[in-house]
Amino acid sequence: MRLKVFDFFSGCGGTSRGFQNAGMQPVFALDFDAEAASTFQRNFPNVSFSQTDITKFDPAELGKFISENDVTLFCGCAPCQPFTRQNTQKPDSKNDSRRSLLSKFGEVVEYYTPDYVFVENVPGIQKVTGNSTLTRFKKRLENIGYQTVVNIVESQNYGVPQRRRRLVFLASRRGSIDLPSPTHGPDAGKPHNTVRRWIEHFPAIKAGEEHDKIPNHRAARLSELNLRRVKATPPEGTRADWPDELKLACHTKNGYSGHTDVYGRMKWDEPATGLTTRCISLSNGRYGHPEQDRAISVREAASLQTFPDEFEFLGSLNSQARQIGNAVPVLLAEVFGRHILEHMEKNSG
Repeated sequence: MRLKVFDFFSGCGGTSRGFQNAGMQPVFALDFDAEAASTFQRNFPNVSFSQTDITKFDPAELGKFISENDVTLFCGCAPCQPFTRQNTQKPDSKNDSRRSLLSKFGEVVEYYTPDYVFVENVPGIQKVTGNSTLTRFKKRLENIGYQTVVNIVESQNYGVPQRRRRLVFLASRRGSIDLPSPTHGPDAGKPHNTVRRWIEHFPAIKAGEEHDKIPNHRAARLSELNLRRVKATPPEGTRADWPDELKLACHTKNGYSGHTDVYGRMKWDEPATGLTTRCISLSNGRYGHPEQDRAISVREAASLQTFPDEFEFLGSLNSQARQIGNAVPVLLAEVFGRHILEHMEKNSG
């Protein structure tokens, strides 16, 4: 019996691809973003897709995909921007309409009561004080019979070559459930995956170039000044290594020392720093290629999110970076998918 996956806020499909790799069957996905929808449909041609605002979605539409004896999983990785550290500090952050999306997903869950629920988000969603969105969602599911577990996980401990802290929430109607044990790191007895292992095989390109045979192996252009800066950055180096004439004025005033990773090069033999929606921009993090004079390409960013090389991204260059930065790392979803399937087998009586 295959477990059917219904992927809400699917984005480009990181969660669906990971669950598919684990042995599940994605059958339905929903997302409002047109370019992410195009990417998802290109890579999952046999999955029914709804390019819809979930607040306008009628849950009854899912009835045609669900039979009486099906085992089902609903995943809802809602947009995380309202809960990032930067945004939770803004005065109007509590009024961001995107905060209600998890509540709407809760309505869909309550309508169908799938066997399992999976949610991934930034850790900041847990830090909102009072009767928070996450707290209400958790209570809602427990009130209708789910057993839940929620915690912060380090993606590099599950094989992802990237230091990416995420909140993961699991709910089960088939008995108590926990989170899977780490697969990598000191406690697992297996070294973390590295940048080298996941991107060294891609051929060299220059800033502004796109490889003619490898989909999405395209690097953003650099201004002449930023090209000089990246050339002045040694392996594993940062902007601190530049000569004074290349330094930004905002980084030299009043003893400024913040954001030391911007303009930095990735380290070959360590996991990457966490990728954001601007992960191909040299000025937005440690996103410089370890040795080539450019930021990482879209393809390399996707690989650090553990997407397979044949997974194709559509849309503008900035949109592709946003899709990748927003995605659940494929390998993280795969580990959790295998864990859920093992739980299903143990509790199938």
